[in-house]
Amino acid sequence: MKNILALLCLFAFCLPFYAVELNAQDAQSIKQNMVKRLPRINELKKKGLIGETHKGYLGAVKASLPAAERKLMDEENADRKKVYEAIAKQQGSSPILVGERRAKTLFSQAKSGEFLQENNGNWRQK
Repeated sequence: MKNILALLCLFAFCLPFYAVELNAQDAQSIKQNMVKRLPRINELKKKGLIGETHKGYLGAVKASLPAAERKLMDEENADRKKVYEAIAKQQGSSPILVGERRAKTLFSQAKSGEFLQENNGNWRQK
Protein backbone atom coordinates (compact mmCIF):
# COMPACT_ATOMS: atom_id res chain seq x y z
CA MET A 1 0.00 0.00 0.00
CA LYS A 2 2.88 2.34 0.81
CA ASN A 3 4.34 1.81 -2.70
CA ILE A 4 0.99 2.53 -4.31
CA LEU A 5 0.57 5.76 -2.39
CA ALA A 6 4.12 6.88 -3.12
CA LEU A 7 3.74 6.22 -6.84
CA LEU A 8 0.35 7.89 -7.02
CA CYS A 9 1.71 10.92 -5.17
CA LEU A 10 4.69 11.16 -7.50
CA PHE A 11 2.59 11.18 -10.62
CA ALA A 12 -0.20 13.25 -9.11
CA PHE A 13 2.30 15.99 -8.29
CA CYS A 14 4.76 15.65 -11.17
CA LEU A 15 2.53 15.25 -14.18
CA PRO A 16 0.68 18.56 -13.83
CA PHE A 17 3.99 20.42 -13.80
CA TYR A 18 5.15 18.66 -16.94
CA ALA A 19 1.78 18.89 -18.67
CA VAL A 20 3.12 21.87 -20.60
CA GLU A 21 5.54 19.51 -22.34
CA LEU A 22 3.09 16.62 -22.75
CA ASN A 23 -0.09 18.69 -23.11
CA ALA A 24 -2.80 18.48 -20.50
CA GLN A 25 -4.85 15.75 -22.18
CA ASP A 26 -1.85 13.45 -22.69
CA ALA A 27 -0.64 13.99 -19.13
CA GLN A 28 -4.07 13.17 -17.70
CA SER A 29 -4.36 10.09 -19.91
CA ILE A 30 -0.92 8.84 -18.87
CA LYS A 31 -1.75 9.38 -15.21
CA GLN A 32 -5.07 7.53 -15.49
CA ASN A 33 -3.47 4.61 -17.33
CA MET A 34 -0.67 4.30 -14.79
CA VAL A 35 -3.06 4.41 -11.84
CA LYS A 36 -5.28 1.80 -13.53
CA ARG A 37 -2.34 -0.55 -14.19
CA LEU A 38 -0.76 -0.21 -10.75
CA PRO A 39 -2.70 -2.95 -8.89
CA ARG A 40 -1.89 -5.51 -11.60
CA ILE A 41 1.76 -4.41 -11.71
CA ASN A 42 2.02 -4.81 -7.94
CA GLU A 43 0.48 -8.27 -8.23
CA LEU A 44 3.02 -9.29 -10.89
CA LYS A 45 5.85 -7.95 -8.74
CA LYS A 46 4.58 -9.94 -5.77
CA LYS A 47 4.52 -13.10 -7.92
CA GLY A 48 8.10 -12.42 -9.02
CA LEU A 49 7.24 -12.14 -12.70
CA ILE A 50 8.39 -8.55 -13.13
CA GLY A 51 10.65 -6.20 -11.24
CA GLU A 52 12.15 -2.74 -11.32
CA THR A 53 15.26 -2.19 -13.40
CA HIS A 54 18.16 0.09 -12.54
CA LYS A 55 16.98 2.35 -15.37
CA GLY A 56 13.56 3.12 -13.90
CA TYR A 57 11.55 0.74 -16.02
CA LEU A 58 9.84 -2.59 -15.43
CA GLY A 59 11.56 -5.72 -16.62
CA ALA A 60 10.65 -9.38 -16.98
CA VAL A 61 12.48 -11.38 -14.33
CA LYS A 62 12.21 -14.50 -16.53
CA ALA A 63 12.09 -14.57 -20.32
CA SER A 64 8.85 -16.57 -20.29
CA LEU A 65 6.55 -13.70 -19.30
CA PRO A 66 3.05 -14.35 -20.73
CA ALA A 67 1.95 -12.07 -23.58
CA ALA A 68 -0.75 -10.22 -21.62
CA GLU A 69 1.65 -9.42 -18.80
CA ARG A 70 4.37 -8.37 -21.26
CA LYS A 71 1.88 -6.04 -22.97
CA LEU A 72 0.98 -4.48 -19.62
CA MET A 73 4.67 -4.04 -18.77
CA ASP A 74 5.41 -2.51 -22.19
CA GLU A 75 2.51 -0.06 -21.86
CA GLU A 76 3.72 1.02 -18.42
CA ASN A 77 7.26 1.46 -19.70
CA ALA A 78 6.06 3.53 -22.65
CA ASP A 79 4.23 5.86 -20.27
CA ARG A 80 7.22 6.05 -17.93
CA LYS A 81 9.40 6.97 -20.91
CA LYS A 82 7.07 9.88 -21.81
CA VAL A 83 7.14 11.12 -18.22
CA TYR A 84 10.93 10.82 -18.00
CA GLU A 85 11.33 12.67 -21.31
CA ALA A 86 9.07 15.50 -20.15
CA ILE A 87 10.89 15.80 -16.83
CA ALA A 88 14.29 15.71 -18.55
CA LYS A 89 13.30 18.43 -20.98
CA GLN A 90 12.02 20.61 -18.15
CA GLN A 91 15.19 20.07 -16.09
CA GLY A 92 17.66 20.27 -18.96
CA SER A 93 18.67 16.70 -18.21
CA SER A 94 18.43 13.39 -20.05
CA PRO A 95 15.61 10.85 -19.84
CA ILE A 96 18.20 8.20 -18.94
CA LEU A 97 19.35 10.18 -15.91
CA VAL A 98 15.76 10.86 -14.83
CA GLY A 99 14.96 7.14 -15.08
CA GLU A 100 18.05 6.16 -13.11
CA ARG A 101 17.16 8.64 -10.36
CA ARG A 102 13.62 7.27 -10.27
CA ALA A 103 15.01 3.74 -10.05
CA LYS A 104 16.82 4.62 -6.83
CA THR A 105 13.54 5.76 -5.30
CA LEU A 106 11.69 2.68 -6.56
CA PHE A 107 14.43 0.42 -5.16
CA SER A 108 14.18 2.02 -1.74
CA GLN A 109 10.38 1.66 -1.77
CA ALA A 110 10.34 -1.94 -3.02
CA LYS A 111 8.76 -4.50 -0.75
CA SER A 112 10.60 -7.46 0.64
CA GLY A 113 10.66 -10.26 -1.93
CA GLU A 114 10.31 -8.00 -4.98
CA PHE A 115 12.92 -8.25 -7.72
CA LEU A 116 15.33 -5.45 -8.53
CA GLN A 117 17.77 -5.42 -11.43
CA GLU A 118 21.30 -4.33 -10.63
CA ASN A 119 23.53 -2.31 -12.97
CA ASN A 120 25.18 -5.54 -14.16
CA GLY A 121 21.79 -6.90 -15.33
CA ASN A 122 21.41 -9.49 -12.58
CA TRP A 123 18.15 -9.73 -10.68
CA ARG A 124 18.08 -9.87 -6.87
CA GLN A 125 15.26 -10.04 -4.39
CA LYS A 126 14.94 -7.33 -1.81
